[in-house]
Amino acid sequence: MKYEEFLRQVALGDREAFHQLYLETGRSVYSFILSILKNPQDAEEVLQETYLKIWTSAGSYKPQGKPLAWMFTIARNLCYMKFRDQKRMADVGLDELSRGDVGDLCLPLEHMTDSMMLQTALEILKEDERQIVLLHASAGLKHREISANLGIPLSTVLSKYNRAMKKLQNYLQGEA
Repeated sequence: MKYEEFLRQVALGDREAFHQLYLETGRSVYSFILSILKNPQDAEEVLQETYLKIWTSAGSYKPQGKPLAWMFTIARNLCYMKFRDQKRMADVGLDELSRGDVGDLCLPLEHMTDSMMLQTALEILKEDERQIVLLHASAGLKHREISANLGIPLSTVLSKYNRAMKKLQNYLQGEA
């Protein structure tokens, strides 16, 4: 259990173990977060928050389950917090926005098109399909690893992945 050992060392303040943990899991965790948020900029922000939380909470990890599943749980909770924050921001009145403090709310123009295209493609998939596709295609996890980390039977992972890929293919061919 390599990740468990990393987490034990991180709990003791070992920065090198934390760095190694990030190098080995960062891509998978980012893909998982992106599958939920559907926005690369938000996903990067939540990724940073996730690893900060892992750094501060490593001592509370109980080696009963899989370490990556524990990390995914932290990431998922932070994603839901992000959704709540975005809802609160959306509820801000126009008079409050007119004060001029909205620079942080605007995405850079060059990233907006990519973000919109990614969001549109991801929206045609159900959340579980999106997670499986991104964990496989972006993070490079094998279907067995996805099954183990998400606690879903391998046959279900395979069928959802195949169904999602057909949806994406049809979408890209203009048949969706």
